[in-house]
Amino acid sequence: MKPQEARGLWLGLAGVAIFALTLPMTRLAVGTPEAPQMSGVFIALGRGAVAAALSAAFLLATRAPWPRREDWGPLAVTSAGVVFGFPLLTSVAMRYVEAVHASVIVGVLPLATAAAGALLHRQRPSAGFWLCAAAGSILVVGFALSKAGAGAVPHVADLLLLAAMLCAAVGYAWGARLSQRMAAEHVICWALVLALPLTLPLAWATRPQAPVDAAAWWGFGYVAVFSMWLGFFAWYRALALGGTVRVSQVQLVQPFLSMLFAVPLLGESLDALTLAFALAVIATVFLGRRMPVRAAA
Repeated sequence: MKPQEARGLWLGLAGVAIFALTLPMTRLAVGTPEAPQMSGVFIALGRGAVAAALSAAFLLATRAPWPRREDWGPLAVTSAGVVFGFPLLTSVAMRYVEAVHASVIVGVLPLATAAAGALLHRQRPSAGFWLCAAAGSILVVGFALSKAGAGAVPHVADLLLLAAMLCAAVGYAWGARLSQRMAAEHVICWALVLALPLTLPLAWATRPQAPVDAAAWWGFGYVAVFSMWLGFFAWYRALALGGTVRVSQVQLVQPFLSMLFAVPLLGESLDALTLAFALAVIATVFLGRRMPVRAAA
């Protein structure tokens, strides 16, 4: 492995460790149906607005060059995926499902990221890759159904989490592509600043009107500063150095880290069925990541 690729994998692991706390911290901020805290809409848009303010200061301090004309389109796609799509869908969903549960649902994100990156870079994943992706998706749906009870209908929160996963995969892939010609930290900063005209007024309009627990504000602060900003410094740099398809493999550990964080932070329990599904999902991701991906003819 080249030194550049090794550095990319280590940076990717750092980014994943930061992102692993996102679901537990979001759950802490939104609360539960029995004890609601902040709205999911405010958390998603508010964290984008806070991170955009930090980004604007960073861009000015580092005298970052303006993106080229052809970069604004990809930046808009990146913003749609990681500033709006993933935060909004997960924040709304997390009030209704535990972080341990959600960690299994988004466990196939590495395959989704690899698939999005392969398609964007006009690569051709093998049939084995797509079979593993299908198997992982079936396992996730099966897990949601097993938790749905006698009705055998997944909770709408599970569907929101699946949609969030797709948004993140697209945002990761486009952000990684931009990181090939822009500084990785500038990619997320410009994506956040681009979204500010929407995130700021909408966050203000949906701000909490009643007092919320201090713990909820700590959760919001984490997802605003770390999940929405600093984590991407490491993640996009990692994808640029090591390649989207290769580095996305380190996301294998993210579900387990999320579960480990959720137990002490939220008092959640990790039952055998959930752990079994998580291991099965990660196994399909591991196998899928080892399948060949060829350049398109």
